Amino acid sequence: MPSVIDQREETDTAVQQIILSSSEIDYFNQLVPAIDEAGRSGKSQKLLQSLDQCSAGLEAEIEGICNTNHQGFVSSVKQLFKARETSSALLTETLGLNQSIHSSTETLARQKRGLVESRGVRQNIDDANLALQDCLEVLRLVNQVHDLLARKAYYSALRALDELQTVHLQRITQYKLTDMIRKSAPATKRIRETSEFLGEVAFYHTEQRRSRHKDRAGKIASLVSCQLNSAVVSIADENEEFDTLDNDDVQVDFTPLFECVHIHDTLDQTEKFKADYAATRLQQKDLLMPTSVSLVDSDGSSLSELLEGIAGFSIVEKATIKKVPNLRSQAEVDGLWNSMCRTAIALISNALVEVTNAELLLKIKGVIALFIQTMSIVSTDDYMPMPIHKPDEYDKVVNVSWYTPEKPREELRFPCVLPFSQMYPLCCIDIRNFLNQFYFFSDDHFQHPKIIDETLRSSLDELLCQKVCQSLVDRLSTQYLGQIVQILINLEHFEIACEELEQLLLAARSSASAGGPIVLKATEQFRGSKKTAEKRIFELVNSKIDDLIGTAEYDWNASTPEREPSNYMQTLTRYLSNIMTTVLLGLPTEIKELIYFDALSHAATMILSLPLSLEVKSINPHGVAALAKDVQYLTEFVNTLNNPILKENLDELQQTVLLMQAENSDEFYDVATRNKKYGRVDAFNGPVLLEKLTHSVQNPAKADKFTALSSRFGIKT
Repeated sequence: MPSVIDQREETDTAVQQIILSSSEIDYFNQLVPAIDEAGRSGKSQKLLQSLDQCSAGLEAEIEGICNTNHQGFVSSVKQLFKARETSSALLTETLGLNQSIHSSTETLARQKRGLVESRGVRQNIDDANLALQDCLEVLRLVNQVHDLLARKAYYSALRALDELQTVHLQRITQYKLTDMIRKSAPATKRIRETSEFLGEVAFYHTEQRRSRHKDRAGKIASLVSCQLNSAVVSIADENEEFDTLDNDDVQVDFTPLFECVHIHDTLDQTEKFKADYAATRLQQKDLLMPTSVSLVDSDGSSLSELLEGIAGFSIVEKATIKKVPNLRSQAEVDGLWNSMCRTAIALISNALVEVTNAELLLKIKGVIALFIQTMSIVSTDDYMPMPIHKPDEYDKVVNVSWYTPEKPREELRFPCVLPFSQMYPLCCIDIRNFLNQFYFFSDDHFQHPKIIDETLRSSLDELLCQKVCQSLVDRLSTQYLGQIVQILINLEHFEIACEELEQLLLAARSSASAGGPIVLKATEQFRGSKKTAEKRIFELVNSKIDDLIGTAEYDWNASTPEREPSNYMQTLTRYLSNIMTTVLLGLPTEIKELIYFDALSHAATMILSLPLSLEVKSINPHGVAALAKDVQYLTEFVNTLNNPILKENLDELQQTVLLMQAENSDEFYDVATRNKKYGRVDAFNGPVLLEKLTHSVQNPAKADKFTALSSRFGIKT
């Protein structure tokens, strides 16, 4: 059994190990088990005694150390306090210095911001000064241009304008002054300003004409059915002649435009001016059209302003074509007109949903009708056969025109239609008035009748050639076949009128003048223009035929035969039939036959080109049969026309199909047989087609089976 001394030594050792622990965790890890062990073994008192003894020992050791080094410790504490005071003083000085630096920095920042702002203001002043100098230079050039124009120094003015546009205006494009100067271009300013007022003036005078017609119709019942823009009303309203561009309310001066054209023509820059003028008018058209229109406003000004603007713009365009024919083409003017009409229709259609009042709807209808009648009156012609509603209207037109009706008046049934359009009788009126005024002016006042007769002839030639014939020829650029047909009919009647005028001038010629017939150059010009119109009809008809044949979809290696003619062939024959009974109905029979002849010849050539195409590599019997069915369908259609000459156009096409269907194609290479059976087949096209022929038709079921087999074994077909 261990002694009491041994137990105390063990407890002291354990306490020493606990005190010497390397860390706090280790300290508790040893202390807790020691306390627990002492409690279980009844040694708690001994453990406490050991701890007290250890604590007393350590305190004595600390006290000894302090007694030994007391003076040094006190000295160190004093030094520490002194260092602390010094550090506090330095900290105070540092904070003061930092505050001073911060204040200086704020002052410097304020000064720098002021400097930057001053530099910005100075830069703005410099920029404003430069801009002002540029603007002053531009204004100087503008004034110089006006001065040069006033002195009629056009070349110098043009150079100044070019410099202004290409150099100086480019520097100030960001300022509104640029737009103001560009809009004030001398060439178009006055025209643009007055065009906005033209529509209103034209509407007013159309309304006045409508009122006069209404009054006359109340007195003469036969005039009720006459349209406001008909030839009869024009004749009745002749004393109230009104010039839309030159009247008491508005005068459009085209002098600046003439000057610009002359200058650019002299400088060989006509095409550039035409392009610039067209672009300018297009921009003005876009600015003219609003984004929306109101139909429910109390005074209806929104719709009126829209239609008056369109009318004024169009009147200026039509006048420009007449006064400067080479500046604007009819196609350009028609394009602008169609664009404005489409926009107006869209705007009015969108606004109509807000109209719920019947009276307001009638008012809108009246404004639109006034616009239509205004444009009909200012237009030169509608290029439609002239309708006649009453016998007395027929008598007036026939009396003023050089026209011999095909039927006596008693056999006519009204309403009827005369072959020419309304421009023909109106021109006849102008020509008769011109002749009467000329003879009245020259009667008994001139002693040189030969000069008088020659002057009259040349004046008539100029009037008919430049004003009448050329205006009709210019309209041939249109894509509307009906208008071109009507122009051709008008040209034919004007040719007849020229021949009548030649006889009239011969009868009225002075006896002192030289003998011989009188020949107007206009007669031959109208005759030549008829040929031009015929060619234009050929072009449009052939173009339509090209479009229809272009839709052909032949399967040249079809697996099954076709049961019906192709859709394109049915459409083609329907088109040829319809135009002859509608659009071309008014043409003379010989011209219609000529058009038919050319159209069928062209159609046969185009159909024959289909199998000759390089894209067609092979043709099987079913492909040949489909082509043969279409050719037969076309042949049957031509047979219904009862004109043997037209059948000749299909000879080459028919014989080519027969050659492709022949069992013995070698016959083509025998000269005697070829001349007998295939004489119309082209010697080069025949062999090409024979090379493409295959005499077998692939079964679709076998083809599908082979395709599946080839794909299975990776064979490319």
